[in-house]
Amino acid sequence: MSIAVITGSAGLIGSEATSFFASQGLDVVGIDNDMRSHFFGAEASNAWNQQRLKSELGSAYCHCNFDIRDAGRINRLFAELGKNVSLVIHTAAQPSHDWAARDPNLDFSVNALGTLNMLEVTRQYCPDAPFIFTSTNKVYGDRPNLLPLIELDTRWEIDPTHEYWEGIDERMSIDQTLHSVFGASKVAADVMVQEYGRYFGMKTACFRGGCLTGPNHSGAQLHGFLAYLMRCTVTGRPYTVFGYRGKQVRDNIHCADLIDCFYEFFRNPRSGEVYNIGGGRASNASMMEAIQICEEVSGRKLNYTYKEDNRTGDHIWWISDTSKFSQHYPGWNQRYDVTAILQQIFENNLDRWAVEEVA
Repeated sequence: MSIAVITGSAGLIGSEATSFFASQGLDVVGIDNDMRSHFFGAEASNAWNQQRLKSELGSAYCHCNFDIRDAGRINRLFAELGKNVSLVIHTAAQPSHDWAARDPNLDFSVNALGTLNMLEVTRQYCPDAPFIFTSTNKVYGDRPNLLPLIELDTRWEIDPTHEYWEGIDERMSIDQTLHSVFGASKVAADVMVQEYGRYFGMKTACFRGGCLTGPNHSGAQLHGFLAYLMRCTVTGRPYTVFGYRGKQVRDNIHCADLIDCFYEFFRNPRSGEVYNIGGGRASNASMMEAIQICEEVSGRKLNYTYKEDNRTGDHIWWISDTSKFSQHYPGWNQRYDVTAILQQIFENNLDRWAVEEVA
């Protein structure tokens, strides 16, 4: 028996990973206690996704309603599973830098201590299992905002002669910069994942994501950029654009493309690796460009307002340089761009959002 343990298994990345690795013949043990509904309210609950996984995967999926902060319970689970665990994917997190400032203790306990709990049980009971961690580009803080940016009609863009024209790579420093409380807790987790790889020789990787997205994202105001943007466009609920004249740029990677990265690493793991991963030059958009695409795809106008104050620690421009991962794993190919992602989000959620439509 070969088991993949996946935390945050009913979330966007966790559910995609669960379905994929079950299709590869692994039994999946999912750990998810729907903290998302606590962070963002009932409308952001992923309970519907949990039920979908149980229905579609049957006996190949075992759901554990555990809190990753509960070290004793996590320890007992891994003691039972032992070396049957051949892969650990850790996606569970408090994902919003806005929310983190409201309760730094909870944010740090989930993001940093929860990650440490997962690393330690992996080391104790299944040390040969690759450990994949979904980190974030917020570990770089607001340092990207110091880049030489140029204001264009619909976006901010970097000087074409700059070394980061193809995207920001892993050499960017994470020190002496404003991270946000969320960014700081993810830095702690990210560095610990690296350390378990380097110090203990485990096969670990930090995937520092830009905007991770897809049709199963339970988008909320504080998290889930493209999904929530399309949701507001479809339902007519008001949306707020914060700062930078709406020209801030994000790269967006479809969850299926990210899971393909995980699979490549699983087949040929390395120790203590760090990868910037996102849509790169192939899949990115400014806020204003994304709004335009949402309106074109849905045939509706977004009801939005603009506030001059940007969110603390927010990036003006972020595009990932994914060349390091591509060099290590040349078999990986990106399949989705922003328009294709938004089209799929629209088509897959139209019926579910119909009940929310604002008169």
